[in-house]
Amino acid sequence: MTSQGLDEFAGWVEGLMRARGYDIDSPRGGGKSRIADEAGVHRAAVTRLLQRQSMPDLETMRRIAPLLGVSVRDMLIRSGRVTPEELPLAADLLPPNDWQPTMEDFARWLGVPDERMGVFVKVVNQFLEPDEEGLEEAAAEARRTARD
Repeated sequence: MTSQGLDEFAGWVEGLMRARGYDIDSPRGGGKSRIADEAGVHRAAVTRLLQRQSMPDLETMRRIAPLLGVSVRDMLIRSGRVTPEELPLAADLLPPNDWQPTMEDFARWLGVPDERMGVFVKVVNQFLEPDEEGLEEAAAEARRTARD
């Protein structure tokens, strides 16, 4: 982390603290102590950040972020520790709303080997309630089996 990066991050955090009503400017305002107490972190960690001496560790960020109304992800990205690409939003990882996973998709998610995929799908389908078309197919299969 460069000193410019630390300065930018600390400035951003200062702005959030002020916006949330923490008096971090006056020596007896108690804002630094208050945020440290509310977050459950050492006052020194807050002071070192605001004095641009050091970047807070992950645990300190995790505890301070909710008090400042931001996500830990935002803090990590703003601190320069990760990029948005390295820590994508969960929504960015989701498939389209109209996507319906197949039984093969579920098998892959569960780690079923390719050579067992057919068996997995067949067994699982036995436990699923068939739709109207599936009921007709099952009835036809039952009739064929009964005739044989």
